[in-house]
Amino acid sequence: MNAIHGKRASARQPRATRRGVLAAAMALCASLLAGGQAWAASDYPAGKPINLVVPFPAGGGTDFIGRLLAAELGKILQTTVVVENKGGANSNIGTAYVTQAKPDGYTLLLSGVGMATNQSLYSRLPYRLEQLDQIAILAYGVDVLVTSPTFPAKSYAEFVEMVRKEPGKYSYASSGNGTSGHLGMEMLKMRAKLDMMHVPYNGGSAAINDVLAGRVDTLFLNQDTVLPHVRAGKLRALAIGSAERNPVYPDTPTLAESGQPGFSSEYWFGLSAPAGLPDEVFQKLFEATGKAMQSPQIREKLGTVGLVIPTLTDKDQYATLVKREVEKWGEVVRASGARID
Repeated sequence: MNAIHGKRASARQPRATRRGVLAAAMALCASLLAGGQAWAASDYPAGKPINLVVPFPAGGGTDFIGRLLAAELGKILQTTVVVENKGGANSNIGTAYVTQAKPDGYTLLLSGVGMATNQSLYSRLPYRLEQLDQIAILAYGVDVLVTSPTFPAKSYAEFVEMVRKEPGKYSYASSGNGTSGHLGMEMLKMRAKLDMMHVPYNGGSAAINDVLAGRVDTLFLNQDTVLPHVRAGKLRALAIGSAERNPVYPDTPTLAESGQPGFSSEYWFGLSAPAGLPDEVFQKLFEATGKAMQSPQIREKLGTVGLVIPTLTDKDQYATLVKREVEKWGEVVRASGARID
């Protein structure tokens, strides 16, 4: 009996040994793969092209910033940064595309304020914010409250007095439902207790034309879009929606200093990536983005239209901004009933 048990034991021993060898080999492979990934992260981008997805069609403001950033990042990271336009659904299509990419730093997203407002404007989204790493804020602009020169109100205070005196009589235009100008004006209506009709347009140009023609009374729109008309005297700027005065509107008071303390209606741009970036890659992109945005070429081109480039302070700066903006615009959407789908 002992002999039989001894034979069985000796028969099992090779199988146990093979399992041990296999386990050791698998552990070695895992170690080598991990080491390879760590090496790849520290060597990033190693000359491999980076894809920067702009979730809007070519030719717009977001695309313009994306191409400026791509050129400067390419110089700093010593590789090619290719801009890929994936427009549609107010940036949702391009954003969803990036969330499905591998988190290796070779697919990036030129994100913006729509990423925050869409969270409440749409009942269903093809992505979740948790699927993105928010790398860095790039720049921000402000919405400006403008009227035609023939409009009786010459200041924000006069404008408020007129609108309150005749509720429902006056209208405001926006470049479309769910835009920063639309939601910003809805926030102003709530805070200043104004009763006005919203007239949405498909883009800022059409909205401006109808304000110039007197078919709509006022407009809340991006500062770079209305700037040429303000400088030409075709539109009058009553107030701006940022916390501080804008460099290209030095004589236009903010809404905060015009009786709406804490008011902020700004649009912004940032750099995002699929969630799960290696720390080394995140850090390289964070630092490279900061250098790129401080380059003379970008500062000059964005500064001429009043876009402000903030100093990058820490790696949580952009994520904190996005979270705060989601909460702020969510309150406005719920209160106003604004929806897109």
